[in-house]
Amino acid sequence: MWTDHTGLQTKFMIFVVRLRYKYRVYPTPPQQELMTRAFGCARVVFNDGLRVRQEAHAAGSPYISDGDLSKQVITQAKKTKEREWLGEVSAVVLQQALSDLNVAYRNFFASVSGKRKGRKVAAPRFRSREDNRQAIRFTANARFKVLDNGRLRLPKIGDVRVVWSRELPVSPSSVSIVRDAAGRFFASFVVDAPNEPLPETGPEVGIDMGLAHFAVLSDSTKVTSPQFLRNAARKLRKLQQDLSRKTKGSNRRKKAVVKVARAHAKVTDSRKDWQHKLSTMIIRDNQAVFVEDLCVAGLGRTRLAKSVHDAGWAQFTAMLEYKANRHGRTFGRVDRWFPSTRKCSACSRINDKMPLRIRAWTCPCGAAHDRDVNAAINILAAGRAERLNDRGARVRPAAMPAPRGETVIHPDAAQSRRSVEGIPTL
Repeated sequence: MWTDHTGLQTKFMIFVVRLRYKYRVYPTPPQQELMTRAFGCARVVFNDGLRVRQEAHAAGSPYISDGDLSKQVITQAKKTKEREWLGEVSAVVLQQALSDLNVAYRNFFASVSGKRKGRKVAAPRFRSREDNRQAIRFTANARFKVLDNGRLRLPKIGDVRVVWSRELPVSPSSVSIVRDAAGRFFASFVVDAPNEPLPETGPEVGIDMGLAHFAVLSDSTKVTSPQFLRNAARKLRKLQQDLSRKTKGSNRRKKAVVKVARAHAKVTDSRKDWQHKLSTMIIRDNQAVFVEDLCVAGLGRTRLAKSVHDAGWAQFTAMLEYKANRHGRTFGRVDRWFPSTRKCSACSRINDKMPLRIRAWTCPCGAAHDRDVNAAINILAAGRAERLNDRGARVRPAAMPAPRGETVIHPDAAQSRRSVEGIPTL
């Protein structure tokens, strides 16, 4: 489709992207009890289905189909005295819990057979009431509804108050109610919305990710790393020391666990809020964005693990990717083995490896380079080369699934006051 909603001809292709919008909800104490009951029922159905399949595998029986499993652990289980309380929650919640188990098995089988790329996926495990994250999902069949007064009506739970930080672009297809380790409740909506192409612009940028500077752009802009985790380390250390002094199983220990979780949640929200703003600015100002495909999992096992996890490179590049796809920008990843640091951006000579302490170097051709800026320039050049196929045509990015990092910007997230070289303070 090459025309917009007004019927005027446009250069952008209109297609649908799947997004998630996450909002804070404040259920009343009775509603919290009903949600906790729904969490428990969904967990029991998931575990019952997993146990049935494990027992069938141990006995050498054929793999139980999804329909037969649903009849056994939901329909028939409700008629028994041990599981009759499953009827107290929405049937859709139970079906979606079983659907999660089926997806987990499919991902596991695809990983074992080699059909699924990336890291190996383990077999499904039993869920516990002690898990930090509890969630249930309502689909359109559950007939959940966003009321005119702004409340979210959930079957067998009631009308829940929602803090709308932004409007939903279209009617959602499903909503998940999530309780995190800090005891906060969220509503995560899945929507299929049309893309929103931005006006074309000329600049293209390559980005070199680092630790001293979070990102260095090919135009010599350097973004200082906020280091949210390290800035909160003193407070976290004190809270964790207080937690270690509490008796296991006591109510005071449970309260201390929540305090530690809230402190970590504040760090996570602050990092995500800052990365959303930075990624939006980069996508808005550049027609094409190229980054290096870093092996974050491998770097997370080195002595720099704490700094690597504090930076959150994977989350940031995922934001760039789905925002570029939605707004008509080009996004590309350069191979991780590409020698972006050692290659001279002036003469293309590949020099010897250099330790991290060397931040500036001079090529035998006479060109003086800043280590990070030179890498960003090489990433831009490599990205441009890979973007064009043998006919010289631009390749549109593939469709993106709904990102796990939500599109919402938390209005109450703490913001870094540290300076950013070349970019105004966000």
